[in-house]
Amino acid sequence: MLGKKVEDIQIKKGEQVADLIKQFGEAGGFTAKKLSQAASIFKDMQNDKGCLRFFSFTADVVSTGLRGVIKDMVKDKLFDVLITTCGTLDHDLARVWKDYYSGTEITDDAKLKQEGINRLYNIFIPNDSYGYILEDKLLPIFKKASEKKKEYSTSELIAFVGESIASEKNAEDSIVYWAWKNGIPIVVPGITDGSFGSQIWFYSQKDKEFRVNVIADEDLLAEKIFKSKKSGALMLGGGISKHHAIWWNQFKGGLDYAIYMTTAVDWDGSLSGAKLEEAVSWGKVKPEAEQVTVEGDVTVLLPMLLASYIG
Repeated sequence: MLGKKVEDIQIKKGEQVADLIKQFGEAGGFTAKKLSQAASIFKDMQNDKGCLRFFSFTADVVSTGLRGVIKDMVKDKLFDVLITTCGTLDHDLARVWKDYYSGTEITDDAKLKQEGINRLYNIFIPNDSYGYILEDKLLPIFKKASEKKKEYSTSELIAFVGESIASEKNAEDSIVYWAWKNGIPIVVPGITDGSFGSQIWFYSQKDKEFRVNVIADEDLLAEKIFKSKKSGALMLGGGISKHHAIWWNQFKGGLDYAIYMTTAVDWDGSLSGAKLEEAVSWGKVKPEAEQVTVEGDVTVLLPMLLASYIG
């Protein structure tokens, strides 16, 4: 129990992030130690060539600069499957054509409403940068998709959109673009819960045969899971995206590698707050898995994790 003593962190001029994260592990303290464990597990997951790698995340962080970190991870093919929420498509695609703005959480929200500005904590999103632009751009893309076939899985339709925006000036800033480019499916189980899904509904009012088949995404996940020797997941935040990743992995005996980053508490019984140890009881994470739950803001934690990995 007393085999390893706590070491003081020593910050030197020009300190590399990878070296700092290593020190976090040696320091043996609080979230720093957990982040160091996460960096080690992430490296092992990437080095395991027989591992099917999942990446689940919630949409809110895509409104921030973290979008660029996620985009780079997809661009560099660090994952085989992405599972996320509808808002990811909204924030990622809207920012191909329009800008979001740095704001403040201490503000007059009634005045923002009058000015046509939506607030996502300390991110300001004008109406012109969200619903309006998505309607203008997505409805013509859905029309082209419908001319090819009438039924799509969410991952197929998202890939079609990724291909359709390839000629846009800012396409290479997009998660959706790079997922299509690298053949990485993006599965959105709650596809109607956002502007992207609303545009599907709006288009379907004119084209009644146009359909999204979410069961086809389940077929895709089943095929990948049952063919995999091992599986791992990096999960940012909870909700449907986290649960869909761990849910499917219970059918192959659980995840072999698991990293969960969250700000939620576990005493309310929520999935978002549930630590990975709880998932072991459900068979969603193997008892012997390399796993860690890291409490903290992913807009800080994820850039440090990636910087440590690329070293």
